[in-house]
Amino acid sequence: MAHQHPPRFLKIVDDAKTRVRETNVDEVKKRLDRGDKFILVDVREESEFAKDHLPGSVHLGKGIIERDIEERVPDLNAEMVLYCGGGFRSALAADNLQKMGYKNVISMDGGIRGWREKGYPLTNCQ
Repeated sequence: MAHQHPPRFLKIVDDAKTRVRETNVDEVKKRLDRGDKFILVDVREESEFAKDHLPGSVHLGKGIIERDIEERVPDLNAEMVLYCGGGFRSALAADNLQKMGYKNVISMDGGIRGWREKGYPLTNCQ
């Protein structure tokens, strides 16, 4: 069951989504299967990432991504696909990265919940 988000949060997410490119779970899965080169970034909390995450993803939580992105991904043209639980936090993070000068940032709509619903593989840390 989808989490019911408060209206002011949804308002800023909707605003961010007017500026960011989005993709979907199926497209990301196809790209991973083809071996396309891009950086897959999980922006969820560390505890969420530790439970499970998409194969090959790196963790840069929404709380620290703006602080740490330049060290981890110095190339402003690097293609990054960001995901979270459902596609809201990743849209906010993608918007901020674009404001920082990153030119090829995409948010995965549906997030890990959509990935799970499709039965796609996950990596467990535990």
